[in-house]
Amino acid sequence: MPVNRAPSAAATPMMQQYIEIKVLYPDSLLFYRMGDFYELFFDDAETASRALGITLTKRGKHDGADIPMCGVPVHAADTYLQKLIVLGHRVAVCEQTEDPAEAKKRGSKAVVRRKVVRLVTPGTITEEKLLDPTSSNFLMAIAKVRRNEDQKPVGLSWIDISTGAYFVSACSQQHLAAAIASVEPREIVLSETLYQDEDFRSALINMDDRSITLEAPSFFDSQMAEERLKAAFQVSMLDGLGAFSISEVSAAGAVLAYVEKTQIGERPALQRPVRKTDDRTLFIDAATRSNLELMHTLSGERKGSLFHAINKTVSGPGARLLAEMMTAPLCDVSEIIDRQDGIAFFLEHRSLAQDIHACLKQVPDMARSVSRLSLNRGGPRDLTAINTGLAMAQMIATRLSDVPQLPKTLQDCLDHILALPSQLGLMLDKMLAEEVPVLARDGGFIRSGYHAELDELRALRDKSRQVIASMQTKYAQETGVKSLKIKHNNMLGYFIEVTAQNSDALTNEAGKAIYIHRQTMANAMRFTTTELADLESKIANAAGQAITIELSLFETMVGEIISSSKFVASAANALSRLDVFCSLATLAESWNYCRPKIDDSLAFEIEEARHAVIEQVLFRDHKPGFVANSCDLGGEAAGKIWLLTGPNMGGKSTFLRQNALIIILAQMGSYVPAKSAHIGLVDRLFSRVGAADDLARGRSTFMVEMVETATILNLAGKRSFVILDEIGRGTATFDGLSIAWAAIENLHEVNQCRTLFATHYHELTSLADPLDRLSNVTMKVKEWEGEVVFLHEVLQGSADRSYGIQVAKLAGLPPAVVARAREVLEQLESTERTGNPKALIDDLPLFSVTPKQPEKPAAQEGELISSLEAIMPDELTPREALDVLYALRSKVLGKD
Repeated sequence: MPVNRAPSAAATPMMQQYIEIKVLYPDSLLFYRMGDFYELFFDDAETASRALGITLTKRGKHDGADIPMCGVPVHAADTYLQKLIVLGHRVAVCEQTEDPAEAKKRGSKAVVRRKVVRLVTPGTITEEKLLDPTSSNFLMAIAKVRRNEDQKPVGLSWIDISTGAYFVSACSQQHLAAAIASVEPREIVLSETLYQDEDFRSALINMDDRSITLEAPSFFDSQMAEERLKAAFQVSMLDGLGAFSISEVSAAGAVLAYVEKTQIGERPALQRPVRKTDDRTLFIDAATRSNLELMHTLSGERKGSLFHAINKTVSGPGARLLAEMMTAPLCDVSEIIDRQDGIAFFLEHRSLAQDIHACLKQVPDMARSVSRLSLNRGGPRDLTAINTGLAMAQMIATRLSDVPQLPKTLQDCLDHILALPSQLGLMLDKMLAEEVPVLARDGGFIRSGYHAELDELRALRDKSRQVIASMQTKYAQETGVKSLKIKHNNMLGYFIEVTAQNSDALTNEAGKAIYIHRQTMANAMRFTTTELADLESKIANAAGQAITIELSLFETMVGEIISSSKFVASAANALSRLDVFCSLATLAESWNYCRPKIDDSLAFEIEEARHAVIEQVLFRDHKPGFVANSCDLGGEAAGKIWLLTGPNMGGKSTFLRQNALIIILAQMGSYVPAKSAHIGLVDRLFSRVGAADDLARGRSTFMVEMVETATILNLAGKRSFVILDEIGRGTATFDGLSIAWAAIENLHEVNQCRTLFATHYHELTSLADPLDRLSNVTMKVKEWEGEVVFLHEVLQGSADRSYGIQVAKLAGLPPAVVARAREVLEQLESTERTGNPKALIDDLPLFSVTPKQPEKPAAQEGELISSLEAIMPDELTPREALDVLYALRSKVLGKD
């Protein structure tokens, strides 16, 4: 809806109210509460109708034109919100803040008071239906301090309000894209002026514009940010939270301000901000993360990624922690070893690990429940989730406490669980019923027997007839009038009725003290008592009073949980860590992973390594097992370079990637898919694999390749690990060869890092003579009668050619094209034709569109076909079939 739309003089009071509220939120769709529906009007209605596929109707007129309108039911709002958020829309939720009956007291035309209670944006959702349980939902703010002396002028802070996680970091503008990629925020908050900086904006190229929110520069003022942080965490000095730079303070204050703005007065139970430093984690740039398919494949799918392959966790929080560990591997040897010790413990105690994993399967997402409760968005099921989580945590603590000596990291988990206030679980267990509703206002979530008055009100509400019948029996016995009845009508309410002949028992001196005369009829008299009047009042108000009591008890429980949120969050994190350690132990046992040796050397010795993802894919598809390969790039003073040659489809890219993935797994603390591994700590991991353009920034495939290569050559040091695949292939042959040649020399002499360099430029293999740390290795293949068999083994030496035509034939190129390619290749490979394309064109006639007749099989091929035709499979015994298979293998591969 346009911002400048003003209320019309002829507009109804309700529509005037709508327009006044909408003007305050021009960039959001306004969900305007009307009874059991959220209604949208004007342009919002048209937008929502298209996005949600719901019917667009009309309601009245505004400035002479019909008012478009559509709506969604309140009970199904989460489903519609999810669709809108996925499409990049923001939603302002406007609720009724008073009872319609109260509004009527102000006049028949009075409008119910309404106000926006929250803004729903991609980075601020908390609803369980809208969140992926296995992924964090981070909101990030970025601030920049314009000071030349500051080496890290960009401050970043990110919050997951669904869990309370809060982080702060700083980086140079050069590393900003990598920092953003490591977090994968759903929404980024920036200042309007910073967004105008083209160099800065280039780091956001992978972010959808709809996920970027712009705020005024004052939003990022460092002094205001400092005051906001001190108030939020109730500290007098910011030093009480940590030593933060000015840019970090600005970002941390801005992200907190945005949370307050969107939650409109409500604040989630945030943890204190944790500072992330570059030297503590392995640097992985955005291109490398994408190339290695850590969280998603290149097509954007989770299946096929490294995370999907290693994720054996049984809880949402455990999966989120595993993703955090995998995307930010450690650079601290002692911390890595601590994590390895946790996995080793569960490998040694498989029964205990299985018991703990069984308990963890039943642990709900306590952190997200606490966050919803702190924002007044939770319900009884969040209370039940926390109660269940506390009970399971206690069971796990009991099992771990039985172990005489736990590794340091597991003992730390146990200590955090034991720190939980015991009275919290006891209170929730006593108060909560076995089955609870979604919404607190529905009632019925307090356990029977906990609150006497509530039980009485429920009995009155649910069993009023039995209560009245019981009172009637009591009065009949007291008066001796067996025909006494308690009745009800709309005029008198509840009353006692007796026949005129039996009225003496109620009208005598003793009766007058108890029974109050109400009405005399021709044949009957009606009475009441103080007890009956009180009971009538209680019955009339029982349902409302019962809900009031339950809501009061709900607030009590929520208050206790919020006051203990720090302990609950710590325990929830400890349970997540246990889930990760158990799952990584399961992974290691299932796929025969080994514990890598990690130290501060420059070693890189991997024996019989496999690709963590591909070996699982081959197993699922029942294909031959993965061919393991070893790799040794370690050195005393500098890393080695392996120059890898061989055909496409031979396994070069897989070999490169598997070694990079092993580094990530090892430094996140996991076991690795290899027979043995010794890895000197890697501080930066770089990958230049694959070919893709970047049309959004006007970059060709070759330009992207060169930008990524430049990043590697400028940033890689001795402790870095680099994998490069086909440098220079995007340009002319001699240009590409020259660039690849120079890059190898730079890596050897300047960067001196451990490197795997795959290429089709066989001329580069000659560099092994002058460069002492460079070795030639190749992918083993077997050629037979023009066909190529890929054996996927890495051997010392170099390939003499690339087998491109054979691979093209396998890909299905027409036989005539393959035959023509062979002719051209033969001519190109002859020394007299090299560099003389004119002579080549003169001697080779142009390609004919009439396909040549296929050549007759060669003698050996014909012999093989004859042998196959002579085999009668149905007549062979299993032993004979195996003998035939071995004989064919010997003919094709030349092996016994």
